[in-house]
Amino acid sequence: MPTEQSNARVRLVFADEGTFHAETILVPLERLDEYERLIDLLREDPSVTRHIHIDMKRLVSAYVVRDDQ
Repeated sequence: MPTEQSNARVRLVFADEGTFHAETILVPLERLDEYERLIDLLREDPSVTRHIHIDMKRLVSAYVVRDDQ
């Protein structure tokens, strides 16, 4: 995986039987511009899918976390 400074933080929010929980993952920053939608990056890009499994049935939100958040 690329170095920390070349990654973007992505916050994932999951629903599980009426409760929500969030996790933050790192994705390669340069890959963000290659996809029109963030969800496509999370589902299709090998640089993401080979490192983490995302339960798309439970995923309710995904967004890039900016440094000021």
